[in-house]
Amino acid sequence: MEGQSADLISSLLPLVALFAIFYFLIIRPQQKQAKAHKQMITELKKGDKIVTNGGLMVEITKVEEDFLIVKNHDNTEMKLKKEFVAKLLD
Repeated sequence: MEGQSADLISSLLPLVALFAIFYFLIIRPQQKQAKAHKQMITELKKGDKIVTNGGLMVEITKVEEDFLIVKNHDNTEMKLKKEFVAKLLD
């Protein structure tokens, strides 16, 4: 009986180690990045310059609940869903 339980533990140990490596190298950094992106989106305000997922560089003119009203370099205004903000420009 003791030999079988030792075999079971030794066969599961590599799987546990693999899961731990997978968690710390892939899952955890991705969660941190998603949390930082969500915080950045909630802190957006009028006048901020952003880059959208489509690559447009625009300026925020109004912040709404789920949308942003943004203007392009030629002063055309567009409505943008908040989830499509890629990053904030300095």
